[in-house]
Amino acid sequence: MSHKDLKEAFVSNLNGTSLLEISLGLSLAPLCLLCRGLLLVLYSLHCGRPLSSRKCSLLLDFLVLVSPLVFSCTVLSPVLFVVPAIIAAFCAGIFSKIYSQRRRETRVPFRQLVRDFQETFLDPEYIPAITVFRVYINVLTSISILAVDFPQYPRRYAKAETYGTGVMDFGVGAFIFGNALVCPEVRQKSYLTPSKFSSLARQFFSVWPLIFLGVGRLLCVKSIEYHEHTSEYGVHWNFFFTLAFVRLAASLLLAIFPKNKSWIVAINLAVLYQLILNSTSLKTFILHGSDGRDSRVGFFNANREGLLSLFGYLAIYMASVQVGLCLLQRRNSVKGWIKAVCFLLVTVLLLFLFLRVSQGYADPVSRRMANLSFCIWVLAHCLTFFVWFVVADLMLVFTKLLVKGARVPSCWNIVKSPHTSKKQETEAVPVGGEGICLISAINKNQLLFFLLGNVMTGAVNMLVDTIHSKTVFTLCILHLYMFLNCLIMYILHIKNIVLKFW
Repeated sequence: MSHKDLKEAFVSNLNGTSLLEISLGLSLAPLCLLCRGLLLVLYSLHCGRPLSSRKCSLLLDFLVLVSPLVFSCTVLSPVLFVVPAIIAAFCAGIFSKIYSQRRRETRVPFRQLVRDFQETFLDPEYIPAITVFRVYINVLTSISILAVDFPQYPRRYAKAETYGTGVMDFGVGAFIFGNALVCPEVRQKSYLTPSKFSSLARQFFSVWPLIFLGVGRLLCVKSIEYHEHTSEYGVHWNFFFTLAFVRLAASLLLAIFPKNKSWIVAINLAVLYQLILNSTSLKTFILHGSDGRDSRVGFFNANREGLLSLFGYLAIYMASVQVGLCLLQRRNSVKGWIKAVCFLLVTVLLLFLFLRVSQGYADPVSRRMANLSFCIWVLAHCLTFFVWFVVADLMLVFTKLLVKGARVPSCWNIVKSPHTSKKQETEAVPVGGEGICLISAINKNQLLFFLLGNVMTGAVNMLVDTIHSKTVFTLCILHLYMFLNCLIMYILHIKNIVLKFW
């Protein structure tokens, strides 16, 4: 076999991992976020001022927010089940130290602290969990697209061939979910949209960079004979095209149907698509081609996975629009967000119940077809991931109440605490998180971050024999690759450069 064939075989014919392992893995990023926040509060407590050094801030963010994820999907993957427990115990230790030191000074009973916490008012215009969710999906995707080519990345985490739930399978759906949460239809106020079709032309124009990147990737891959897994999207199709066409189709649907009924459109799309898969030969066509021998003759036949999976991804997008509308409802207090978390947890439980029924009576999860089970699975785990981030944010808010003047970037701003005076209440509060941090840096140029990750992945694969790399070398390459990407985003953020002109 040629080197290209070896690399293609290395990521082919895989079956994914368990739902439990993915759920546990999703808890790592929120725990890292919580750990970073607690360390910053502890620093403020001991030094009497927030961390102000940009170099130290970048180093801390990378070591706590990114590096543990690299280790968890490589050398720590065999003991992944204990990693969240270790990080949680470390967080508990930091919080205990903060709480014990503050109690000696204030002597406020814990019950009173809890009551004050529930009555705390938060900035209703900024929901950090949405930003952090989207940034971490980008970070996890960037790690995985390069790590998957190394033997230290477990094969069960890679994309499943036909049926299965791999970590990278989830990442594809989560990317769609994250885009829908902040789409213009969700963010726009009703009084700013007098006509349903007023912004449709703008949406069509806004996807041209994705089309351009899709064509660019296609030309690069074919010209240098870069290894590719054909059964992911097809011969010519790629994920940039999927993102663009899903966005276009969703904008058209949202111009026709009321956006607050998008969940109904999503259900109809997913169920109808699954019925067609089960009652016709469409499933056989997707899996085996028009002749049953996996032929790739003709454009539609050659790209059948990418073209037909658009129905499933569109259903995920429309359902995610409904989630975004729900999340952006005005909630001023901690108590309001606790109720929202409870509602989301009930929704997650129902989705997992529906997933069990769907897998038993319709089809197992298949990213290749983007079937009904895949749509339910992605939504269930995306909501789980988001809830983890909201809980982490609320815990950081509670900790910030213990230490006056504590600042945690990309965390909720406290607009008013129960004991805030009128003078303090009117003081200006920084919007969108306090200070410069890696999360806000990546958030400013998310598409560029994703593009850089793809370009660097291609460069590493052309220069390095990834399949036969040793563990230490692999870890060094992955850390250097992620640090360079993060450093570029950080520098752009400091200089206030946003590379978006469409």
